Amino acid sequence: MTDTPFEDAPRDWLEAELIDTLDEDFEIEFEDAILSQEIRKIYNRAHPEQIDRKVYFQSLLRLQAELIKLQDWVQHTGEKVVVLFEGRDAAGKGGVIKRITQRLNPRLVRVVALPAPSDREKTQWYFQRYVSHLPAAGEIVLFDRSWYNRAGVERVMGFANDDQVEAFFHDVPEFERMLVRSGIRLVKYWFSITDEEQQMRFLMRIHDPMKQWKLSPMDLQSRVRWEQYTKAKEEMLQRSNIPEAPWYIVEGNDKKRARLNCIDHLLTLFPYGPINHEEISLPERVFKPDYERAILPRDLYVPSKY
Repeated sequence: MTDTPFEDAPRDWLEAELIDTLDEDFEIEFEDAILSQEIRKIYNRAHPEQIDRKVYFQSLLRLQAELIKLQDWVQHTGEKVVVLFEGRDAAGKGGVIKRITQRLNPRLVRVVALPAPSDREKTQWYFQRYVSHLPAAGEIVLFDRSWYNRAGVERVMGFANDDQVEAFFHDVPEFERMLVRSGIRLVKYWFSITDEEQQMRFLMRIHDPMKQWKLSPMDLQSRVRWEQYTKAKEEMLQRSNIPEAPWYIVEGNDKKRARLNCIDHLLTLFPYGPINHEEISLPERVFKPDYERAILPRDLYVPSKY
């Protein structure tokens, strides 16, 4: 066989892949960009001991490599995993979920972020619409907010009455025990930030046109009703913290440390290990001398503007 230019290219491919990966990392990190120098100064004063960027990325990549091992283990063993992410608005839940799923297979690791219930769903058993999203064997489901909406936003905003809230607290421990008995590994995280940190993050969203969509009327009301949410959170943690599915609190004032701490802790909850895979080899490309590639009309192509 004659040499092809591709035989000398693995290093080029790896370098290109690394550059592309880093570009993706930086693109995701742009969500933390601060618009003005003045806001940057205010933010830095509030966060004087930020983690070194290089240390952060090295730690994140190492943890994401471990998450791939966890995913392989879940698929190989047929485990079923549910992770709930709850907490204050702007506490950083979405950022952690994004870093967890960034390098995983979306067919195996799904994110569930349900909208407000429809009129029909309001007449169902409260847990019914969440049950349909639970994992099958070999799957991981991450709930970006969950059935604990009833103990939080629905309660504080008056969407659920006292009897409904009390019924929820009566039912949720047994509901979660049923999930665990069925073989689901259930993990519950509460992201905690201070009053001052939430206010700063809301102000940053207001002044960032790329983040304004994150501010809903409910979010703004959470500022007004901070103390009501605090009381609701305290009762929720007290009444739903069961041995079969305990709560874990993530301190979220420092976004990057919160991401690393949460992912690191999540990995400690599973007895995963490396899974042996069959060695993969790239098959030879089949060449047919009489094959001619069809010429397609130019109007089928996306314009090359960049």
